[in-house]
Amino acid sequence: MTDETQTSERIDAERIIPASPTAIFAVLTDPDGHVAIDAAGMLQSAEGSPVTAVGDRFVVHMDREALGDYPLGKYDVTVIITGFEPDRSIEWTIEGTIKPPIGHRFGYELEQLDSGDTRVTSYCDWSIALPEWKPIFPVVDQKSIRATLGILERAVRRGYARP
Repeated sequence: MTDETQTSERIDAERIIPASPTAIFAVLTDPDGHVAIDAAGMLQSAEGSPVTAVGDRFVVHMDREALGDYPLGKYDVTVIITGFEPDRSIEWTIEGTIKPPIGHRFGYELEQLDSGDTRVTSYCDWSIALPEWKPIFPVVDQKSIRATLGILERAVRRGYARP
């Protein structure tokens, strides 16, 4: 099951995943997990330890050519955790080559259901992004967010390759 919504400054999609919030959160807190579930194809590899708190960081090696929209080529970003509640939610922003940072946020919200499954909502929110960058959003469309949730389910069920 999937559901999705879009407001003027946020897109999201949700999926019921037949797994515990703990199993899902393990993928979402691991930098390699982010690479493993990326449906857009931009995330190439990551460096860093699994995150455990607001303020934690890790580096992601990106390839913007996967989207074919802006000729940025390969570059690195730092993911900075801005929201963290174990087995319930994780949110982050990105610092990269653009200074000051754009200010958009990505995140996941997890809700354990009585069935034992977990409702997972993935989102991109640019409501607090710098005004000059708002016209480029959403960078990743709703289809990619929805596809990432499908890949997340597969990763939780089958495991994901770690370097």
